Parts: sequence; C-alpha cells; structure tokens
Amino acid sequence: MHHNLPNNENREGKEKVTSNILVLHNDDSNTFEYIIQSLIEICNHDPYQANQCALIAHYKGKCEIKTGNYEVLKNMRKEFSKRGIKTSIH
Repeated sequence: MHHNLPNNENREGKEKVTSNILVLHNDDSNTFEYIIQSLIEICNHDPYQANQCALIAHYKGKCEIKTGNYEVLKNMRKEFSKRGIKTSIH
C-alpha cells in the first residue's frame, strides 16, 4: 500500500501541469506577412519561428504554435480570431 501513494501523487501532479496546445490552421485569405506579424505580436515568436510556423501551417494544414495554460491560450485564440486567423486549442 505504501508504494501506491507516490504514484497517486505523481498522477495528480501530472494532471495539474498538463498543458494545452494552440494550433494555427491554414487559410487562403491571409498573407504570410500578416500571419507572421500576428504570431510575433500574440505569441511572442521571433521572426524565424513565426515564419516556420506559417510555412508548416500552409503546407501541412496546421501547426502547433504555443503550449501552456488553457486560459492564457484562450486569450491568444481570441486575439487571433479578432484578426480573422483560425486557431484551435487541443
């Protein structure tokens, strides 16, 4: 019985720190420059990282752009939505 306690504590701990992922979806209505600038401003990406994410979303249909707390990502998603950029949280 004593050995189960740490495992239960670890499982609970992992659930608390589980992070969500903000995903950028490809679209045909926004320019690369606009997407890149938005990634820099909203996610604090550097220009290279933002460019790579925009390219991945373009060629693969989507790209994970940020991991973190759901509430933080939800606010970021709202900012992208205001700019007409589709994102989702997983």
